[in-house]
Amino acid sequence: MSLSDFFTSLPGLYATQAFFHSLVAAAIVEIAIVAFRIASPFVRLRLLLIAIVFPVFSYPLYQLADPGRGSVYFRMSALFDSSRWINIGLPWGVPLGAVLLLVFSITALVFLAQELLPILRHTFVSRKYGPPGELREGGDASVRAALEPLPVEKPETHILEDEDPVLFSSTGKKASIYLSSGLLKVLRAEELQAALAHEIAHIMRSRRPFLLPVFFVRIVMFFNPVALVEFRRSVQEDEKICDEMAASFTKKPLELAGALRKLYLDPGPAEDAGTDGGSRVSDRIEEYSHRLNIESRIARLENRPGSPSGGDWPVFLLTLCAVIVIDYFVV
Repeated sequence: MSLSDFFTSLPGLYATQAFFHSLVAAAIVEIAIVAFRIASPFVRLRLLLIAIVFPVFSYPLYQLADPGRGSVYFRMSALFDSSRWINIGLPWGVPLGAVLLLVFSITALVFLAQELLPILRHTFVSRKYGPPGELREGGDASVRAALEPLPVEKPETHILEDEDPVLFSSTGKKASIYLSSGLLKVLRAEELQAALAHEIAHIMRSRRPFLLPVFFVRIVMFFNPVALVEFRRSVQEDEKICDEMAASFTKKPLELAGALRKLYLDPGPAEDAGTDGGSRVSDRIEEYSHRLNIESRIARLENRPGSPSGGDWPVFLLTLCAVIVIDYFVV
């Protein structure tokens, strides 16, 4: 199949328009966040999902509403005609459509390596072997004391005999929190309580039924670099939501900020200063991005903007309507 045949086929048309529709949606969402000064992570997450979810259905819905949308007459009056852009040639005789196809392929590989395979590996390995490390029988008195004042349902807690600070939650048949003995040595009692409250917030949010369909929608957009970026931004907003929930449970946001600083920003052993290997550069970029996200969360907890946990539906609906109308004229 030639490059032209692919982009005129149904899969090619779907992939191309899904990409440009998500690009337009992401731009409109960003304008809405800035224009309306949206600070609430709840509202920001809702807006970011527009750029991930809407492009999955936009092309078939538009074609169903207007079968003549792909005609030459419609394309001449459209705001953006992807077929003209795709056929533009680069100085080396390579059409821009080939570059777009390369971007789709690279994004698919990134999605497979960094998102789908780790999730599948974690799911199957944890089911077969259980949590890594040796579990301490009987739990820990300091953990029980930290959980007791929290006004939420208490999950099971398990102590891993590991000197490294480890903390994660599992939402299988029975929600559980796993933390290491090394973590108990690093965090003070109030910081431990805040960190546990954050994991409980993750457990509570994972029980909401809409999260699973959103993940499957993300899988459909495996080739879309815009969806990749917006999905990772939405994950960061979800972390901030859990920070807000944890702060509301403990009434001590500064303790959670302190726990984050100790767990993620305290200097560790210096890495070898090797100069070869592209993976080392990508690891540093990933580490830098992660550090910026942690610093943003800490600053938010320390400043306490007091953003609401919902609302702003008019902003969401206005943004969605703008995306629907503009994307209709992007073919």
